[in-house]
Amino acid sequence: MSVDENIAGISNVLLYAAMAAYLFAMTAYAADLAESGKVVKARRGEPAAQRAAGRAGATAGGRVAAPPAPPAPARRRRRAAAVGTSLFVLATLFHLGSVVTRGLSVHRVPWGNMFEFALTGTLVVSLAYLVVVLRAHLGAPGAGRDARYLGVFVAGPVLATLGIALRTFYVEAAQLVPALDSYWLVIHVFVAILASALSTVGFSATVLQLVQEKRERSRAAGRTPGGAFMDALPSSVELERTAFRLYAVGFVMWTFTLIAGAVWAQVAWNRYWGWDSKEVWTFVIWVVYAAYLHARATRGWDGRRAAWLACVAFACILFNYLVVNIFFPGLHSYAGV
Repeated sequence: MSVDENIAGISNVLLYAAMAAYLFAMTAYAADLAESGKVVKARRGEPAAQRAAGRAGATAGGRVAAPPAPPAPARRRRRAAAVGTSLFVLATLFHLGSVVTRGLSVHRVPWGNMFEFALTGTLVVSLAYLVVVLRAHLGAPGAGRDARYLGVFVAGPVLATLGIALRTFYVEAAQLVPALDSYWLVIHVFVAILASALSTVGFSATVLQLVQEKRERSRAAGRTPGGAFMDALPSSVELERTAFRLYAVGFVMWTFTLIAGAVWAQVAWNRYWGWDSKEVWTFVIWVVYAAYLHARATRGWDGRRAAWLACVAFACILFNYLVVNIFFPGLHSYAGV
């Protein structure tokens, strides 16, 4: 089938609109974090002031007076977070439109090369974040606290990935190479996109966990840690649990990706495994995440040790995507860059 250049052009326009909206959303989320950090810091200073007032009341007139009861903290309206979420939803809608029109322009699923993989993968990351925010807003069981604190740490990587994809991996809309013209493209690659997206969100939570844990150690040692905006985020333990859940679901999808890839290889090349560079590194990713889950679940690893192992696993994903796809020759060298 021929390529519809007009629809492909619309896809590019929608992508630029999405990137602009992501940028404004990230700015609003950053403003919300900064304001939240100030509020948390001010509340931490309240007990000391109340104790001082209590001591003053106890000595006034030579008699003991009960210190005034601290007022219940009012629920703060996070206007910047609300604006950021609205802009993030708008950006995701533009992003979804870009992915759909890219597929319509070539009459196939839009993940046939590295640019389209990045385009669809970042959309899944955005949708996953919005689902987490919606679950927390509706008070779903196990949803946890308000997840909008992750907004800047999701919008930033999504925006950066789209920028790199446009600058480095962009190719004109075109038909698939024969090796990819199969229904297995829909199954195998889409599940790989889901696994990568969950791993990306989990990695963001892991980085925040490491930073938060360092700040908690500084505070326990009597020092005042920097980065007041981090006070608005959950504790390192809660962040670690969030990342673990994401990695656990992502690992199931990595397992399916590995199995489906082997079946597709049998259909396309008459063998399940051929030690192709892409196959090897997909297996390496699976092994490292399996080691992380094993260490976390059965060896009692938590905190920094498990977090650094998760970072190694995500580094393998980046290496597979940014290095293996481009510089390692093999049967999977069809990125078009």
